[in-house]
Amino acid sequence: MISALNNALDDIFGAMRLRRVWIALAHEDIGDQHRRTTLGPLWLLVNYLAFVGTFVFVFQPAGKDAAGYSAYVAIGLMVWFYLMEVISLSVSLFKREESFIEGTTLPLFVYVMRLTVQSAIRAGYAIAGCIVILLLSGSELTMAWLWSLVGLLLILLATPALITVFAFTGAFFPDSEFIVGNLMRVGMFFTPVFWVYNGKDAIQRYAYQWNPFAYFLDVARIPILSGQFPGNAFAVTGTVALVMWATALLLLGRYRRQIVFLI
Repeated sequence: MISALNNALDDIFGAMRLRRVWIALAHEDIGDQHRRTTLGPLWLLVNYLAFVGTFVFVFQPAGKDAAGYSAYVAIGLMVWFYLMEVISLSVSLFKREESFIEGTTLPLFVYVMRLTVQSAIRAGYAIAGCIVILLLSGSELTMAWLWSLVGLLLILLATPALITVFAFTGAFFPDSEFIVGNLMRVGMFFTPVFWVYNGKDAIQRYAYQWNPFAYFLDVARIPILSGQFPGNAFAVTGTVALVMWATALLLLGRYRRQIVFLI
């Protein structure tokens, strides 16, 4: 166990020393995805705003305050799209990076951080759009928003661990790429992204209380919408982050040298 931890930390620290590499690669990825388009990466913002507008128009409950529901959906979609992208892309990460892994001696964590930065950049456009929607919907800027910022930083801190765990899962079980993709698409409807938890419906109660994604949404949403500190949501999200990091360190320490034989 100690040996595995040391191996994992060596790989992580080695990747940190090469931060210019994965930052540059992440920026290159974003540029390549929007090369020769008129708006470039601004399409990320347009896509987010289009999704929010569609969900508000289609799913707004009767009698529900339009401005309040717009803010609710805007924050929910911002966090959900980030988590869905991170998890879905993580499963095939080592397969996509096969040529680099086989042809270079870069630490494995470099590829994890490359996807982390890429996802964070993409999320930045959604955050900008979310802030615009919040201000237009009349949400009052208060000190409680700082708790939402802390919640987003907690999610960002958990991201490399999530990527590592799901990347190894995809390497060990290739079918998981399709399983995870389908589960994430279905999971959106079992997560309070656009539906509001009322505490009465049995299905909603189980989908909310036993769904870790709901708490990831709450750490960013509750401080802005209600001005309260979501202690329970922070506790669950922090626990999930710690468990994922412990699992990630174990996998990275034991199997980082074997990954080349699995892809």
